[in-house]
Amino acid sequence: MKTSTAVSASASPRVKRLAFSGVFLALALVLPFLTGQIPQIGSALLPMHLPVLLCGFVCGWPWGLAVGAVAPLLRSVLMGMPPMFPTAAAMAFELAAYGAVSGLLCRILPKKPLSIYASLLGAMLAGRVLWGIVRYFFAGLAGSTFNMAAFWGGAVLSALPGIVLQLALIPLIVLSMQKAGLTFRE
Repeated sequence: MKTSTAVSASASPRVKRLAFSGVFLALALVLPFLTGQIPQIGSALLPMHLPVLLCGFVCGWPWGLAVGAVAPLLRSVLMGMPPMFPTAAAMAFELAAYGAVSGLLCRILPKKPLSIYASLLGAMLAGRVLWGIVRYFFAGLAGSTFNMAAFWGGAVLSALPGIVLQLALIPLIVLSMQKAGLTFRE
């Protein structure tokens, strides 16, 4: 009879990616509670972004994309925050890009610590640009405006603390997980 340790040690990489992706999705749903009492802090620290970026690095781009696309929509349905339109809908595109691009760049760039920063910066840039494009499109549908000042304010200025937090924490966590053998990319 196999013990649970033996079963988990022999689990396929796909099962491990699925399990870790579930944990990252759960973190994306729960972390905003830490900042939810003060919405300005939550929008500045970007708590949903951290687990999605980590999912791309740890599990690979398809898993990061899926967790990123689902997390804000599921959180909106289950908890009413963020509001579905336009916030959660636009965030779904942004976070899907974070998870996909972090996983893709991590896979194709040399396996060096500096590549983690390059992958992270590429993912953050791609996600924010996609968020701006989607918000512009949604504003047109809603009959409102979304200009460059709104993009700059929402994507960069108000998010600066979260950007700094991501740049400080994500590489440390990814390097620690790689050292521990807890990455399951192809």
